[in-house]
Amino acid sequence: MTSSVQRLGDRLLLRELTPADVDAVHAIYGDPKATEHLSFDPRTRDQVEQIVARSIEAARADERHEYALAVVERADGDLVGFGRLALDPHQPRTATMGFALRASSWGRGYGVETVRLLLAVAFDDLGLHRVWGARSPANDASARTMERAGMVVEGRIREHIQRGGRWRDSIVHAVLDHEWQSINKQ
Repeated sequence: MTSSVQRLGDRLLLRELTPADVDAVHAIYGDPKATEHLSFDPRTRDQVEQIVARSIEAARADERHEYALAVVERADGDLVGFGRLALDPHQPRTATMGFALRASSWGRGYGVETVRLLLAVAFDDLGLHRVWGARSPANDASARTMERAGMVVEGRIREHIQRGGRWRDSIVHAVLDHEWQSINKQ
């Protein structure tokens, strides 16, 4: 298994979080627009500080189960997103993934590159078999992003997420290791 993650894309870099990332992550997780389709309401700065601290601690664990990573523009070093892989404790070689980008970075193809970088970590670095992610049915941009990255729709989880006192379904997308290898040979 990989202890410290760093993955280069054409325009982006995935790297471990640092305490200095709190404000940049809060610019995403605290923004109602950026979190509209996520599974949680906007976070306070204190909540984000705790998330970053837990993520840094998880990265130091002897047996790592979570990879919470900064998505950074290579050109200027700005943190524009947050990506996460969480290993399933009940299914070896399986993980869930999620990502969020700063709203001002939307529409540039950063989502597809972020998902591809996360999948590269999952399959190429960690040797996983299956990665899946869930999205809001209303999040068409996320659907296109995951499909362009090679993930396929598997189905709907009914009333999966509760936000603002209301239940919401989730649409599941997934990709398998042999599908990933096939995609990357093209």
